[in-house]
Amino acid sequence: MLKIGITGNIGSGKTTVSKIFEVLGIPVFYADDEAKKVMVNDEILIGAIKQTFGQESYFEDGSLNRKHISNIVFKSETELAKLNAIVHPAVFRAFDNWVPKFKNVPYVLKEAALLFESDSYKMCDKTIMVTAPLEMRIQRVMQRDGLSEAEVRGRDAKQFTEEKKLDLADYAIKNDNSELVIPQVLALHELFIGSLVQ
Repeated sequence: MLKIGITGNIGSGKTTVSKIFEVLGIPVFYADDEAKKVMVNDEILIGAIKQTFGQESYFEDGSLNRKHISNIVFKSETELAKLNAIVHPAVFRAFDNWVPKFKNVPYVLKEAALLFESDSYKMCDKTIMVTAPLEMRIQRVMQRDGLSEAEVRGRDAKQFTEEKKLDLADYAIKNDNSELVIPQVLALHELFIGSLVQ
């Protein structure tokens, strides 16, 4: 079974593209969603977060004190790097435990915003980059999340550039209205299935 990584910068539409793969019967591991889960159910990670950011990182009921964590990590690149350094290995563990659940599929997808930044692309056989021009991505995120243009640009700046990701990726899907997305997904789907038949 192939493990395919899929990524894209903020507003590129990587989640939308992943949902198309799901319609084709391909299981998708959403790394950002899993990160939220492991932060409250992975005992190793919980211990590391408390040790790094204080006991007040969690409420008495075991839920994550997101405001406390956000106040620390979004004001300091160093603190954000510390958080990523302890969360990413827990997400890697979750992915390793998730893959064996699927026996009769040709491949699985790992959707991750920081696929290249976290080095998790190294756990994948192939990678897909979903692309769209910056201005288009900014408009999408402003409409979707109600953020200001400056906030979107700030978040985008924390990721590798599209150019750098395209250099690292094996395949690209254009989501800029210049061509239909579904035929691009179908072409890759056929390619991945075909590579297993040979």
